[in-house]
Amino acid sequence: MTRLPAGFGRIVAAALLTALCGCGASSAYGQTPALVLERTIVLKDVAGRIDHLAVDAAHGRLFVAELGNGSVEAVDLKSGAVLGRIAGLHEPQGLAYLPAQDELVVASGGDGSVRFFRAADLAPIGSIGLGGDADNVRVDAETGHVVVGFGSGALAVIDPTTRKVIVKAALPAHPEGFQLEGGRAYVNVPGARSIHLLDVTTGRQLAAWSNGWLNSNYSLALDPQAALIAVVYRLPPTLAILDVATGARRQTAATCADADDVFFDHKRRRIYVICGSGAVDLFEAAGRSYARLARIPSRNGARTGLFAPQLDRLFVAARAAGGNRDAAILIFRPAP
Repeated sequence: MTRLPAGFGRIVAAALLTALCGCGASSAYGQTPALVLERTIVLKDVAGRIDHLAVDAAHGRLFVAELGNGSVEAVDLKSGAVLGRIAGLHEPQGLAYLPAQDELVVASGGDGSVRFFRAADLAPIGSIGLGGDADNVRVDAETGHVVVGFGSGALAVIDPTTRKVIVKAALPAHPEGFQLEGGRAYVNVPGARSIHLLDVTTGRQLAAWSNGWLNSNYSLALDPQAALIAVVYRLPPTLAILDVATGARRQTAATCADADDVFFDHKRRRIYVICGSGAVDLFEAAGRSYARLARIPSRNGARTGLFAPQLDRLFVAARAAGGNRDAAILIFRPAP
């Protein structure tokens, strides 16, 4: 009879458990997990849903849009201390940090405003009214312009120096996650069940790609080097990889539920999907496609976050929960 190696049964059992749960959060026998929870920063007196984040890597500051609390918080990443809070906002959703000006941009859905603050002390320095549901914010790396999705269907391009809208690009429904590259915007429009390609210098639509059998496309990431778009759908929970030039779908893969943020990690050729179901899904490039590497537990309802390649950290925002569990920022270190 063939004698099996010592511990073989435990190895098989661990492999079966990983296969059944689809998680692979950590590997047996001391192997480093693909994401390590390095630190938790507690956010006291923050109620309700947390939306998007922005980071100032040079000064080690993280900014948190506390939508349900009507506030934006600035956190020192070294000490974990709260540096300040902007209160009295109406559903703050999108944030962007402008390093050249050392300013913070806040888009609020409740009143449609885009407000500018000095990042150092969070003092207000200007605002623009877009008319309704100001949401995601991006900064054009080439021009320095601020781009905001808003209303029943548009992107506004804002000059942060004059704080004026210089271009408006129409869309058929409210825009959700979008990314900028080379004067173009790749935009999720779940209300129209499509992804749209816009020229942000003219506001002209260049293309529209149907979701097909997938629905509720809220999060989108862009890999210009590989010419790929990652879109995560909520119904059913699916990661789709698209060709950046044609919108052709190269691959789909099941993922965790209630995703609101997705990011490429170019260094490791990975994708991070942050899900309100209480997990972060990791996908890793395998040839011309992506395969799921691990499912890392986070917290229920923690569906927004930020991957900061300058700091090589993934931040996940967790809302307050029952049992005196405060809101928090979970800081994950990718490995290796």
